[in-house]
Amino acid sequence: MYSPEQTKKTQLATNEFLKLIQSGAVAPDQLEELRNLLRFHEHRYYVLNDPLIADYEYDLLYKALEKGEAAHPEKISPDSPTQRVAHGLTKEFPTVQHLVPMLSLDNSYDAEDLQDFDRKARELTGLAEIEYCVEPKFDGASISLIFEHDQLVRAATRGDGVEGDEITTNIRQIRSIPLSAAFSTYGLQQVEIRGEVLINKRNFKKYNDQLIEQGEDPKANPRNMASGTLRLKDSSEVGRRNLEAFVYHVSYYSLKEGAPVPAPLTTHAGSLQLLWELGFRSPEQEKQVFKGIDGVIKYVAAFEAGRDNLPYEIDGMVIKVNDFALQEKMGMTSHHPRWAIAFKFKARQATSKLLNVEFQVGRTGAVTPVAKLEPVAVGGVTVSSISVHNEEYILEKDLRIGDHVLIERAGDVIPQIVKSMPELRTGEEQPIHFPKNCPVCSGPLFKEEEEAVWRCTNIECPAQVVERMIHFVSKDAMDMRGFGEANVRRFYEMGLIKDIPSLYLLDFTKLKGIEGFGQKSIDNLQSAIELSKKQPLHRLIYALGIRFVGETTAKTLAQAVSHLLDFKDFSLEQLQHLEDVGPKVGGSIYQFFSNADNITMLTELEKLGLTLKNEKKQLGGTGNLTGQTFLFTGTLPTLKRSQAEAMAEEQGGQILSGVSAKLNYLVVGEDAGSKLEKAKKINSVKILTEDEFLQLIGKK
Repeated sequence: MYSPEQTKKTQLATNEFLKLIQSGAVAPDQLEELRNLLRFHEHRYYVLNDPLIADYEYDLLYKALEKGEAAHPEKISPDSPTQRVAHGLTKEFPTVQHLVPMLSLDNSYDAEDLQDFDRKARELTGLAEIEYCVEPKFDGASISLIFEHDQLVRAATRGDGVEGDEITTNIRQIRSIPLSAAFSTYGLQQVEIRGEVLINKRNFKKYNDQLIEQGEDPKANPRNMASGTLRLKDSSEVGRRNLEAFVYHVSYYSLKEGAPVPAPLTTHAGSLQLLWELGFRSPEQEKQVFKGIDGVIKYVAAFEAGRDNLPYEIDGMVIKVNDFALQEKMGMTSHHPRWAIAFKFKARQATSKLLNVEFQVGRTGAVTPVAKLEPVAVGGVTVSSISVHNEEYILEKDLRIGDHVLIERAGDVIPQIVKSMPELRTGEEQPIHFPKNCPVCSGPLFKEEEEAVWRCTNIECPAQVVERMIHFVSKDAMDMRGFGEANVRRFYEMGLIKDIPSLYLLDFTKLKGIEGFGQKSIDNLQSAIELSKKQPLHRLIYALGIRFVGETTAKTLAQAVSHLLDFKDFSLEQLQHLEDVGPKVGGSIYQFFSNADNITMLTELEKLGLTLKNEKKQLGGTGNLTGQTFLFTGTLPTLKRSQAEAMAEEQGGQILSGVSAKLNYLVVGEDAGSKLEKAKKINSVKILTEDEFLQLIGKK
């Protein structure tokens, strides 16, 4: 629709308008140009799914047009973006029509905007004070659900607001959406409800960690992952991604003949409670109801301050007039309801310029390119560096030095470059050349055929040595409190440490006089180093940083031998017989214990007092659960999963990472998920509650 030249010209005009909006109002004769800009960006966002500006920047343009048209109504055109619902569909699924159009919400960014919304609401209703319901604005993918005679019959995406993609099969994979709900007990026979599909931060990180371990690029943010998952052809993959859904609005309902309107459906807060009681995940527990706007303003400010403590992403709060009769009286425009407004939190997206790319070397030799950007504030944090993962990622995103880029930060997720903007190039941009040799030691780089990562093959590379020590002292490994990344780097540069064994040979007399190291700090560090010698074998195995060996696999390895050096006599085939050790993991373990330098290091660590023996196996496995395997899934009522695993291990039990015929006990909590379903199909697996598990180990 737009040529490259038109695209570049339009984007440059957009930048000029954004500057103009900051300094004042748009002139009447500029409104048509502004409308054209918004049409262009709607096409990029809704049709091409390839935006050139951040959502916040689009909102600024839209509000400027709204304000200009309000001041000059004679300038409003019938096809203005303010006079219609945004359009554009990707025709990958059957298209269905919503029973009621899914309109957008008007946006606000400060207390003044909310006070103005309240003033208009009071004017429209003639009331001196209005009751508002406030709830989180979930940052996911919008959906519409239709229930008939208590059964879920159809689910659809938002689409263009009037029509959406029919995705019922995929929605049925989301366990927080009930397949039936007792609407008939309220006299309702057909109901259309609105909601948001998302993935919580924990599951998003877990999924990305799996992608990285497999040599694949991580997903940029939870919202895009949720939206993309809903359109997957393979519904079983949708189920594996652990999506969640919140429903927050009853958009339409029909009553059985003669049935009265249910009391809960007279207010928005009541409808949320009704949905909650029917088994939906609604913002019933997060919502608040306030008389007047002052309480609303305080609440949204407090919620924004704590947004990163939530398990899922939100990008603002939604404020709605609580009384449905008042909502009806206030009505709506063609774009948004007059009775609701979204309070948007600080922007999570921004545009910046890619100034340079530096190449860093990790503990496994992986060379990671890091983009250096013009510093820009995103979601309350100034971002100047972003990992761009690997050579293939750079090529896929078509990144060049000097490019304008769109970056995004979602909560505690690491910032990502969403894309480059080739339309804005001047011809002075430079390609990014991946090095042929290690940027630290100049050794050769090597890339496995099935991987995207280049690695330095010199295990004595200073960068790898330092990163291995940083991992070794970390909390989940040997837990040497007082060391930390900064001190490892500082001591290495000072020549006080040179490798992992040297951590235990640190000359504490040389720490005196170093900034930050008084006698108490030195004593604490010395104590932490000595305590680390008593860490169990699985912690040491994890601390060694063997590629592909995480905490669970480390426990499997620790339980397989009486002494860690027994592994130097294991064949690759023997390793692959261990639980969850396949060819890739087994090959990495075999390579580690075939390296003479690694055996020398382990022997030296044992001489320094570290435990290389499996003490439980040495004792002949005398626990009540010796030889029994366990897996814990879901949220347990009183125990943390780590506590429950430790209890099982104390009595000789072995923890597995997945459901298989080798599993003896699956202990389930709330939201147990696919592991429970899989275990039910294996007759030999006994399924226990937390209470039954505690009885088994004699703790109850």
